[in-house]
Amino acid sequence: MTGYGRAVAGVEGFTVTVQVSSVNRKSLDLTVSLPEEWESLESQMGELVRRFATRGKVHIDIDVSGDKTVTELAWDEEAATAALDRLQMFAAKENIEFRPSADLLWQIANAQRRVVKLPTAEVAWPGLVAALTEALRGFAAMRAKEGESLLVDFIRRGESLHRLVEGIATRAPQVPANYREQLMRRLREAGLELDLNDERVLREIALFADRCDVSEEITRLRSHFEQFTALLKSDGEIGRKAEFILQEIGREVNTIGSKANDVTIARAVIELKNELERVREQMANVE
Repeated sequence: MTGYGRAVAGVEGFTVTVQVSSVNRKSLDLTVSLPEEWESLESQMGELVRRFATRGKVHIDIDVSGDKTVTELAWDEEAATAALDRLQMFAAKENIEFRPSADLLWQIANAQRRVVKLPTAEVAWPGLVAALTEALRGFAAMRAKEGESLLVDFIRRGESLHRLVEGIATRAPQVPANYREQLMRRLREAGLELDLNDERVLREIALFADRCDVSEEITRLRSHFEQFTALLKSDGEIGRKAEFILQEIGREVNTIGSKANDVTIARAVIELKNELERVREQMANVE
């Protein structure tokens, strides 16, 4: 499922911006982009993320910037002045007129700028975890909203699957009778006049009826649909449990397709498989 969350926190004079985003993925694939000084915190951040997400390609981006005071303190004025004096002495030695420009002063100041060190990981962690938690809450809220939309879609598709199965259940008892009529017609066309009560005809029809009987599969499918609907309305993890139920539904549908020996049922099976595949694709992203 897709999601996004953002939060900002102050850490020892620095502004820390945390962004959490995700795209669909069957398992949890976590990547973190953060300053080198704080890399030791990555595993702790991963544990926190797992409280909010168990699936998806989740990326955490942590950006650190200094406020105005920190930027001003970063200038090493003494070093910049010393560098400027050395340039002036060198110009005098070489008999070169020396008139520093604003651009030259900027280059010297940047070259002599002090490196501002970030707080240690231990010092940064309380502010960082607060910002990350806030960002994850926003991230989870967005995913929950998407989940509500998916739930409506799953219920609608589940009802569609159920209607198709009930259509098969209505059609299935007619299949042996249709076969009997087709069998007798072919026998007559072949010039073989056999009585409908002939033992050989009855045995053939009985064998066919047994081979194409899908009553057990339909009973199991009805049970699977009840479990699927109950799971969608339950609390807690849905994704992996639903995937198992959908897998079992697929098995029963395949069995009906191989046993039915009827054009109308075969078409319903194709529709069932198509709809089932759509549900599976969506469910692969649900937690």
